[in-house]
Amino acid sequence: MAGTLRDRTIVMSGGSRGIGLAIAVRAAEDGANVALLAKTDQPHPKLPGTIHTAAEAIEEAGGRALPVVGDVRDDETVAAFVADAAKTFGGVDIVVNNASAIDLRGTEQLDPKRYDLMQSINVRGTFMLTRAAMPWLRESDHAHVLTLSPPIDLDPKWLGPHLGYTLSKYGMSMCTLGFAAELAEDAVAVNSLWPRTMISTAAVQNLLGGDEAIQRSRTPEIVADAAYEVLVRPPADRTGQLLLDDEVLRDAGITDLEPYRADPTSDQLAFDLYVDRDIDES
Repeated sequence: MAGTLRDRTIVMSGGSRGIGLAIAVRAAEDGANVALLAKTDQPHPKLPGTIHTAAEAIEEAGGRALPVVGDVRDDETVAAFVADAAKTFGGVDIVVNNASAIDLRGTEQLDPKRYDLMQSINVRGTFMLTRAAMPWLRESDHAHVLTLSPPIDLDPKWLGPHLGYTLSKYGMSMCTLGFAAELAEDAVAVNSLWPRTMISTAAVQNLLGGDEAIQRSRTPEIVADAAYEVLVRPPADRTGQLLLDDEVLRDAGITDLEPYRADPTSDQLAFDLYVDRDIDES
């Protein structure tokens, strides 16, 4: 089944909307099985979609969905979720650590509860979901872990303004590097993926600049297509890497990124956090 995700089973944290949903739908177009663990059982006034509408979109795209309402911070829920996915679909091939909390306030302005929330969802959730899936990943002949976290750049400009959030996102990337080393002998590929530009999601709309930011963003499909290119390849091809979406697409021969612009009339794109350079053409 090289070159396809047909009948592969993905367990994903979050995924009710935005980038996670786009990744799930792209995989479903191949006929993948996608199990989602998310809290969005009911609609939110400011956030589109629920875990149930996500499941419908996955099935409409051609995949099979297993929506589980739960919290990635609860260890028993996580373990039961992975076991349920393995029982339903006959195993687990791929983990996508998508769930993430964001709060960009400085240290004194950041409420301790918000700090703990980011650490527990972003870092601990990534660690525990991957941990729970390890026994099944070792049994798969196409095992991948993909975490939505950035390249690690220790420039003070990324550490100073929002240290709490940066610690949590870099912690996710450290999980990638650590799991890649730990699972190197088990043929499990472990990588991170991050968008070079802002992405037109509810988080950008509500927290990172509103309509102006959306106009300078790309659509979630660029990350979904990049994730697909990572996940469809044999695990031996790439592991322990902190990847950017457009570089992955370029390596796959996809160089025309204009269709991914959220606003085709906008002539300027905004870099995402932790990225401040154009694509390296060397």
